[in-house]
Amino acid sequence: MKYSISLLTCLLITTFWHTSNAQTNWHPEKGKKYIILSEQSKSRVAIADIAARRIVWEWRPSVRPDIKPEHAKWFEAMSDAKPLENGKYILACASGGGVALIRVADKKTMLYAYAGGNTHSVEQLPDGNIVSASSTGNFMSIFVTTGKDDPEQTVRKDFYLHDGHNLVWDKKKKRLYTVSRDQLKTYNYNANKNNPAFILIDSVAMPDNGAHDLYRAYNKDALWLSAHSAIFKVDVQSKKAEKVNTRFGENIKSVSSGPQGYPTIIIRPKEKWWTDEVLDIEGNSIFKQQGLKIYKARWLL
Repeated sequence: MKYSISLLTCLLITTFWHTSNAQTNWHPEKGKKYIILSEQSKSRVAIADIAARRIVWEWRPSVRPDIKPEHAKWFEAMSDAKPLENGKYILACASGGGVALIRVADKKTMLYAYAGGNTHSVEQLPDGNIVSASSTGNFMSIFVTTGKDDPEQTVRKDFYLHDGHNLVWDKKKKRLYTVSRDQLKTYNYNANKNNPAFILIDSVAMPDNGAHDLYRAYNKDALWLSAHSAIFKVDVQSKKAEKVNTRFGENIKSVSSGPQGYPTIIIRPKEKWWTDEVLDIEGNSIFKQQGLKIYKARWLL
């Protein structure tokens, strides 16, 4: 009898595990606010429901059937996760070197590849190719996507980028932006899917060194920039950077804004490079869960 109860318990646990990991039709509830987390305690991308104050969705490469077991280590220390196509997809990368495109509804890994060099940021180009930036590697990588990608055979082209920490693709202007140390660099993309390349247009000095995050300011022709000692808002047209008046200027890992009713959120490390809390730019707690190691946070929009 003891054996039967133990077996039944195991079956229930197994069923629950498979059910929870086989989530096939998850969508944000209308009227709710969600934040995408690059969460390193479990090497995952997570989505937190702000009102419920809990994580309601996660993508964990170590348990994904569409990630080869030997490739799970590529996604150790998740370093960025950005929403695409109004939140239908998430583009993610990790310091372990992995980059991935994930469909939110069913968590399917649409494609993934290896960049290496401590990958810190990733963007999708108009033709579907993926570009990543690696900090200790000092390069950008363009991955040629075909829809039939073998992660170990994906064609890639590397371009020098000193201390690559951030990337932003401007859909309207069709330009790629990155801040390397204290230089805002603007690139043109040749739009040759099978032989992709970037052409540097200009490089403009920013007011501070040690650039970390660069992210779109919601519905504005501007970029958030976190640098060594301050947060800036950079006008895309003039390339002028205006310092943001906040007491949380140093060592900010990410900045993300939204429409009216969405405060601008930041990640400020409490220990080493991570935290268990998402703050707004005024220092108010927006989401907190003990034990988390959050590296970056983005509004799911």
